[in-house]
Amino acid sequence: MPDPVRPNGMSSAASALQMLERRQQVLSNNLANASTRGFKGETAFARMIGDAMATTDTGLDLTQGTLTETHNSLDLAIQGDGFFVTQTPAGERFVRSGSFQLDPDRKLIDDHGNAVLGEDGPIVLPVGLAEVDDTGLVKVNGRPIQRLRMERVPAGTQLQHEGGTQFVPDATRQAMSPGDRHVRQGFVEESNVNPMTAMTAMLEVLHRYGAAQKTLTTLDAVRGIAVSDLAKPV
Repeated sequence: MPDPVRPNGMSSAASALQMLERRQQVLSNNLANASTRGFKGETAFARMIGDAMATTDTGLDLTQGTLTETHNSLDLAIQGDGFFVTQTPAGERFVRSGSFQLDPDRKLIDDHGNAVLGEDGPIVLPVGLAEVDDTGLVKVNGRPIQRLRMERVPAGTQLQHEGGTQFVPDATRQAMSPGDRHVRQGFVEESNVNPMTAMTAMLEVLHRYGAAQKTLTTLDAVRGIAVSDLAKPV
């Protein structure tokens, strides 16, 4: 097995530029979704692998966004942790964005057109007044229809973002008991990205990128001097 690449001035500066470029991409995506309901921001950070060069990883911020009242009976928000579960062509997905609606067959769907799952499968609502209680039990005209399927993951679990507001479940997923749920009907969860914080972070990255570029240019110039001048015979 070959030895890992040992960092030097040039490689360290180049690695810093790559890490800052990736961080800027993440921050730009966060800022672009600052008004996307149910969106969760990401962070980018460097991780060392032994004595080799650093790699750039991302982490998902699952803190709750602000809940906004809409008075729409099919808008649902989760107070605390947990996710709604939807059925997509690629499999089941987690969502926090609860801006739900009915398709022509009166099936409950999300804003991507995917079926919102209950504990017994897709939820179909008859005509009438829809009510959803704190545990996610859906009723129409007072008659129980089905309880929403809700799941959680242990604290610190990193989920994969997909389609902006969808998340790919992993093996740590756990069903939530009705007593652990806190569903708010007539509310939606906003993005947890703070635009001012994201803008400030982007400006900081730009300044650091400029400093890393200057370091790389200086080191390149020093190498040029070493090759062209110091190697000349006296």
